[in-house]
Amino acid sequence: MTEMTSSGEPDRVGKDARKLLKISLDEETVAARNADVEHERQVAIFDLLQDNHFALTSGEDGPYHLNFSIIDRRLCFDIHDTGDKQLAEIMLPLAPFRSIIRDYFTVCDAYYEAIKTASRARIEAIDMGRRSLHDEGAELLRERMARDIEIDDNTSRRLFTLICVLHVRG
Repeated sequence: MTEMTSSGEPDRVGKDARKLLKISLDEETVAARNADVEHERQVAIFDLLQDNHFALTSGEDGPYHLNFSIIDRRLCFDIHDTGDKQLAEIMLPLAPFRSIIRDYFTVCDAYYEAIKTASRARIEAIDMGRRSLHDEGAELLRERMARDIEIDDNTSRRLFTLICVLHVRG
């Protein structure tokens, strides 16, 4: 498991009742990642810990620790409090995300190729498509989680990035 935590002070607990303070990514789920993918993972986790809105709709206040993995073709959000008591385990089927993730990877590959030789206009057009697919995936995640977890747009985008990281092979 890769873990990252925010550097919150003890008196921030009340302020952090609707926040993720720690994120663990199941490293068993994926093969070794290249440097670009590892960088995306680190940035997404860092940004998530710096600024997020994450709250269980059951009313269980945080702050929360999230163990994030893929188990039996499902996204698993294993949510604990700071004392490591499990508050919820939420499983979402991956099937609704597959085509968006596949298309996102295809556009990302085109983007990385384009930045080597393409015109600025071409790179910007591909990047707009990449961002659009990322937004679509983040919105789908937010909709699928709405019954159990309340998240904002930025949190949803960063979690979608982590879903993509868990899908990368090599």
